[in-house]
Amino acid sequence: MATMVLRVRLIGGDRMDVTYDKPDVSDEDELVEHVISTLAQESGVLRTKHGDRLVVLYGRGVAAIEVAPRGAVL
Repeated sequence: MATMVLRVRLIGGDRMDVTYDKPDVSDEDELVEHVISTLAQESGVLRTKHGDRLVVLYGRGVAAIEVAPRGAVL
């Protein structure tokens, strides 16, 4: 299972750090491509976590995502 931390900038200008994982993907590069292709779709939705909270990201509300080798600080 690949897990990564994404820094998300929303259209309103706010930023947040969320954790995303996908059990059937083992490669981080493949996971990044999955995130990008999902959010690029008109109805793209990602279920992520911020601490213990479930955060659902809708592609239409995301302005940018940042992926760093060490990840963002939660």
